[in-house]
Amino acid sequence: MSELRPQVVATAQALFAAAPGWPAIVAAGFPLLLVPESAGGFGGDWGDAFAVLQVAGAEALAQPLAEAMLAAHLVARAGVVAPHGLVTIGSGGGTIRSGKFTGHVAAVPWGRVADQVVATVETDAAEPVLLLLPAGAVTEGLSPAGEPRDRLDYRGVPAVRLGDADHALYGAFLRVGQSAGALAAALGLATTHVNARIQFGKPLAKLQAVQQSLAVLAEEVAAVQMAGAAAAAALDRGGGAYEMMAAKLRTNMAIHRGVALAHQVHGAIGFTQDYPLHRLTRRLMGWRSDFGGDSWAEMLGEQALSEPGAGLWADMVRRGDG
Repeated sequence: MSELRPQVVATAQALFAAAPGWPAIVAAGFPLLLVPESAGGFGGDWGDAFAVLQVAGAEALAQPLAEAMLAAHLVARAGVVAPHGLVTIGSGGGTIRSGKFTGHVAAVPWGRVADQVVATVETDAAEPVLLLLPAGAVTEGLSPAGEPRDRLDYRGVPAVRLGDADHALYGAFLRVGQSAGALAAALGLATTHVNARIQFGKPLAKLQAVQQSLAVLAEEVAAVQMAGAAAAAALDRGGGAYEMMAAKLRTNMAIHRGVALAHQVHGAIGFTQDYPLHRLTRRLMGWRSDFGGDSWAEMLGEQALSEPGAGLWADMVRRGDG
């Protein structure tokens, strides 16, 4: 663990709990957490990012922190000078001619207020390309949580090529971190509620069925936290593709079970606008579909089938030991 992580997490907890505006988050340096100090960033590692994203998820932070953090990392990794303003991420398609892009980027978080976008774009090339694009013509949309998810259209705009990599796996890791925090916060709300709510003359927490639901929800929270921590450790070692895919799939399973359990123990109050649970669960359901959804299962399955049984087990043990 990095020496500054406790301090970074404490700062995030204090700041995010206050529902800050974007300028306050920028001033605190969080979007540059994964940018090396030599490039003007914080110089944090992926474990730091996972810890901060858990805080953001728990506080239902309605700001594009995760997206800006990844965009800044990808720009710095490509050796490109960091752009000014809000840089978000997206995926789309189109053509590149003489360094200019014509096409679209869809479902861009906070696209309407972004200054630039790091986009994975499908072209006529064999592999997707990663581009840094300016702001485009906006068609507004919304995520399940009511946050901006916009389409940006382009016609012959200058594009900076950042490489042939796809950002989807890294985006999946971001959602694992946010989901770990949101699920833990949902468990906290559920535990508080069932201890305070009286039913049949005693707290709901005394009912065996409720206790069982909370136990399962706690298991799901722990599973996501462990999967995310393993993926962060693998990324810090210089790998991580297998771990990120596995973590996202395990997170999707936890969201499927955890959201239902959190709402079941709350009853009707969990769906009301005045109660904070829906701010967590609506985001969780949106994050489940983000950055590949369950499609990583096919790639993991192909990798498992490519290994003989003993070899697959040895590889999993090696990764676990790492």
